Amino acid sequence: MLLNKTNGKVVGDLMTPAPLVVRETTNLEDAAKLLLETKYRRLPVVDADGKLVGIITRGNVVRAALQIKHAMERKA
Repeated sequence: MLLNKTNGKVVGDLMTPAPLVVRETTNLEDAAKLLLETKYRRLPVVDADGKLVGIITRGNVVRAALQIKHAMERKA
């Protein structure tokens, strides 16, 4: 199996150092713009102390947009 021959590499050798992050208070529209305007498909979400609290994905944004659209259609 290919992964058995990693030549001693560890996750730290391959990770993205100092990745682009969003705060948990970031506006959804701003997070969506970042995801659409960069190569990233997901972004770490951090709290005010910089502690990782989750991840937001392009899929999360699409689902939220659809939920908002459906809610607006129901009101109309």
